[in-house]
Amino acid sequence: MPPIRSILSKQNPSLKQLRALLLKPQSNTDRLVAIEGFHLLEEALASRVPVKTIFVAAGRESTLDSLKIPSHIEILAVPANILAAAVSTEAPQPVAALIQQPDWSWKSLLDLPNPLLVILAGLQDPGNLGTILRSAEAFGATGAILLPGTVSPWNSKALRASAGSVFRLPILHASAEQCFAQLDTAGIQSLAAMAHDAQPLDSFPLTGPLAFIIGSEGSGLAPEIAARCQHRVTIPCPGPVESLNAAVAASILLYQAAQARAVQDQPEQARPAQARRSR
Repeated sequence: MPPIRSILSKQNPSLKQLRALLLKPQSNTDRLVAIEGFHLLEEALASRVPVKTIFVAAGRESTLDSLKIPSHIEILAVPANILAAAVSTEAPQPVAALIQQPDWSWKSLLDLPNPLLVILAGLQDPGNLGTILRSAEAFGATGAILLPGTVSPWNSKALRASAGSVFRLPILHASAEQCFAQLDTAGIQSLAAMAHDAQPLDSFPLTGPLAFIIGSEGSGLAPEIAARCQHRVTIPCPGPVESLNAAVAASILLYQAAQARAVQDQPEQARPAQARRSR
């Protein structure tokens, strides 16, 4: 483990940067991000995300013993009350860090066999965003695209809800024009997730290159975004519920696509009879 340096002042530049980035994610040009908690730090290190500085509450240095921390990383021991004042959680953990955002490109998302993307248009709840990113990684999505109006994936609540997926899933910010131009060029079908007036999801083939477009929690997809999509799909709900939570809907869509692709990849004789008949 690298040497641990003690600091006593809340005016330490690195500590001030931690505080500022927790208040305003992506408020710097260095692509630095602040994270809180042992689990997120463990995930960042395991995902080989560049870590600049680790903060640990004085007296809790042994918390880091199980981590494989490269020798070049700065570790600062901070009085517990000063560290608690710098972080944003009500029950602060004794560990925080400054990390570098992963640098993804369109090639990272699109130049892959059979892309499966999730596009978020105006999603505003950070917990929903983090949950969707976690589901996207779990169900084999190749990336996520965040359109204007969508909350930052580096928001502390989004980070926690993603459980580390934000470090590994390729994520890009783009305008609607740039996003749909890239989809068209790559031959990726765009499927608008709608509550009404749409094709039932189970009647749509989900095995080819496709992108699910998810709108905001309150009003769904904006009409101008929905109009750009090639298809509209809905999740049939037999119960008396008008619509699903955005994160729940996105997770179901991604799961269904993963299931369809898994069946497609099976040898012909191993596929369920219903799947063979539907070809």
